[in-house]
Amino acid sequence: MLKRLYISNFALINEMDVSFPGKLSVITGETGAGKSIFLEALGLVLGKRADVAVLQDKNKKCVIEAEFKTQGLNLESFFSEYELENDPNIILRREISAEGKSRSFLNDTPVALNVLKLLSERIIDIHSQHQTLLLNQANFQLEIIDAFAGTLEQFKNYKADFSKLFKLQASLTTLEEQEIRAKKELDYFQFLFSELEEAELKSGSLKELENESLALENAETIKSSLLVVSNGINGDNGSVLQTLSLLRQQMQSLSKFGTNYSQFYERLNSVYIELKELEGDIGDAESGVTFDQVKLNEVNGRLDKLNRLLKKHGVNSEEELLKTKADIEEKLSQFNSLELQIEKTKKQISELTKTCTAQANSLSAARKASVAGIEKSVKELLTDLSIPNANFKIEITALDQLSATGFDKVQFMFSANKGTALNELHKVASGGELSRLMLSLKSLLATKKELPTIIFDEIDTGVSGDVADKIGIIMSRMGQSMQVITITHLPQIASKGAHHLFVYKKDDAQRTSSFIKELNKEERVTEVAKMLSTGNPTPSALKNAKELLSMN
Repeated sequence: MLKRLYISNFALINEMDVSFPGKLSVITGETGAGKSIFLEALGLVLGKRADVAVLQDKNKKCVIEAEFKTQGLNLESFFSEYELENDPNIILRREISAEGKSRSFLNDTPVALNVLKLLSERIIDIHSQHQTLLLNQANFQLEIIDAFAGTLEQFKNYKADFSKLFKLQASLTTLEEQEIRAKKELDYFQFLFSELEEAELKSGSLKELENESLALENAETIKSSLLVVSNGINGDNGSVLQTLSLLRQQMQSLSKFGTNYSQFYERLNSVYIELKELEGDIGDAESGVTFDQVKLNEVNGRLDKLNRLLKKHGVNSEEELLKTKADIEEKLSQFNSLELQIEKTKKQISELTKTCTAQANSLSAARKASVAGIEKSVKELLTDLSIPNANFKIEITALDQLSATGFDKVQFMFSANKGTALNELHKVASGGELSRLMLSLKSLLATKKELPTIIFDEIDTGVSGDVADKIGIIMSRMGQSMQVITITHLPQIASKGAHHLFVYKKDDAQRTSSFIKELNKEERVTEVAKMLSTGNPTPSALKNAKELLSMN
């Protein structure tokens, strides 16, 4: 439960430190005194976004602290998830600097704003005037049913799985669109790859083919020249070898006259041997040279094909062409990978659809089973709240496919009078009727959600007199099992509080400020009497106030 709220430099509040006991606490005050300011401040410490405009003094920071008793609320898993100390009493703090920077703390440990918001959903329910309007919305109506059916956590799990399913279906659509585009290009890329594969590309092949083509085209010239050289080295008429052989013999005869002559001989002999081997190689080369038109056509064909590929792909070398081939191969590989991704995604969708279908069927069964009990309880409470002829029905329409709400579409139907057909809330319910219907649902939900604290911000809008008295009785009854705090302008409700807090304004030389204090018995009589007489309390109003307060 909320034990204490400290507010500093916020809106009309310079500094306020107020304690909240259990049971029903009522907050009253003149219009504009700042009754709702404390709710706005509490909203900030519970995770709402801040605006520097809320600072009373623009040169100082705003500090808001809320202390809660959380013992017995089963928050162990929450604190463990966010690596926070599980304390039976926690203090949430929000600081907003003059520059507009915001910081959040839980027991002096800095935390993300979202942590405060998630925690607040587990420890308090704040019912604003705006929330009554939410009663017309299908999602809010569904949340009420799930709370009664005990399927809030189950629905949370379903929504998480359905969100995954939705994303997978969107992903599949994208993949299939990519596949359609890829299929249009697949045949073309396969043709390009096959063409490059058949070219038997390797580094330096272009130069090799050019050299081979040149050699084949000039085969006769090459053969003729090799033959001339071969005959010149070792022919019949005065060849180089014949001359060299005679010179070698002459030098050998001089070897006996000195070692230097012997060396000359050895060198001359080496030249002879080398030249003889060279002549053999040239002869072999000459024998191997033949003009082969078929081979020439083949080489020129490969050369032409390679040059066409270079031009086709806008590159200048075999290395660049090899890279182009690798790129095309990668695209083909990606297409195969795309097919695998599509199959994998389809399988995931199929499995998750089965899971979501089972969850949705289970949710639908539990929701439908809870409807009769909700309708009966709400009608009884509306009767207590002076709508004796109220008719309240919950229509659950089955959807033919999974949706964000499962297989169910929910609609609350209402009529306040006999003979009036049921219709949607926003078409038939007045503001006062909506307030009473919301209070009925909230009082029932209080036991289902097991939240320790609920705050009502003028839920009594549009009602008065006996109806207001009955609203106060229901709130007081709720306060026996939980903490209830209500902001009210009705004396009938104010008199039902176990505790009465009064908000008022005071002016000084610089500004107007709001304050809050708990009223004692005498002060309560005076305040309730003022509310009854809308001015200075008359003796009759004071008497009525005492009677109202004595009834509780």
